Amino acid sequence: MGMRPKPTRLKILAGKPGHHPLNLREPQPAIPTELPEPPLPLARLARKEWECIGGLLLSLRILTELDLSALAAYCVVYGRWVEAENDLRRRGVMVPAKPRSKNLIQNPFLSVSNKALQQMLRLLAEFGLTPSTRTRVVAGEAWQDPEEMKKAARFLGPHPIRPTPPR
Repeated sequence: MGMRPKPTRLKILAGKPGHHPLNLREPQPAIPTELPEPPLPLARLARKEWECIGGLLLSLRILTELDLSALAAYCVVYGRWVEAENDLRRRGVMVPAKPRSKNLIQNPFLSVSNKALQQMLRLLAEFGLTPSTRTRVVAGEAWQDPEEMKKAARFLGPHPIRPTPPR
């Protein structure tokens, strides 16, 4: 699998375009001026998270129109995780195998919680919202037109030329 490719805009802002040529024709989706309604009906907890995280992403100019489905997916999984954690807090990690049974089994909501947490972390990383991924994000103004992006790429120039070893 390897590392995920870094968006061209972030490569230029970081000043480290890498060994590969920059994709100057990469799509530049619009950044909404205000947080839109979610693309699907969300439960109460998921809607609260939409407003909270969506507002933060919008203020950081990270959220674009193309990211709304990914944000909705994160919010759905967040709501699922909170519900599972509430059940775990209420009933515990071990529950009776059957009503009035002394045999205990793992609460099924433990696996729901664990899976939702993994999905949440993956989706948060997509937005640069985990401590390690946040260090790789360089916030800045959106490119207003492709010509500005090309000028920046020319200004940064190619990677320094490494001397070739003598033969």
